[in-house]
Amino acid sequence: MGRPARFSTDDLVAAAVGLAAEKGPAAVTMAAVARAAGAPSGSLYHRFANRPALLAAVWMHALESFQEGCRAALSASEPLTAAVDTARYVLEWSRSRPDLARILLWRSADFDETAWPDADRVRLRSANAEVGALLAVLARDLRDPGEPEERARERVALAVVELPLALVRRHLVRERGVPEEAAFLAADAARRLLTPPPAPA
Repeated sequence: MGRPARFSTDDLVAAAVGLAAEKGPAAVTMAAVARAAGAPSGSLYHRFANRPALLAAVWMHALESFQEGCRAALSASEPLTAAVDTARYVLEWSRSRPDLARILLWRSADFDETAWPDADRVRLRSANAEVGALLAVLARDLRDPGEPEERARERVALAVVELPLALVRRHLVRERGVPEEAAFLAADAARRLLTPPPAPA
């Protein structure tokens, strides 16, 4: 029976995540990750064919960690609750995983998405499509009477994605952690943006 691998895939991805979170995607090279993990370069090439495959693993690790809870929040049965909980979740997750949140402040294109293995690009499209579909349903359910569909989608995206991410960016770019009260601010903003207007008297 062969000896167990000394460095697991998870160990190597964790080392790459640390580099990406601290210095950005340009810092994630095969040699740098090997040094950070204390592993021989062969350990990386045994698991990742090339640097784009490693970058894909880093991005997808961060994205899938985030989207798991995001999908759960978006799936709440009451639409306004789903929206408010999702806005809160963006901040709470970012507060608990600032390393992964820093990665998602970049774009997948910054992680050389076009050069990823086909399977990883399919995985990315599928993950984003699933969340996009949930947001579309939420926008439909929260659409005001007579409101154009496009405006409803923009309003929901602003409330549950764009404003929460702006709060995350504000704190992380300033090299500060995300404060606990930021989650309450995001939730309150979402509620105010998406609560239906009062009926005319």
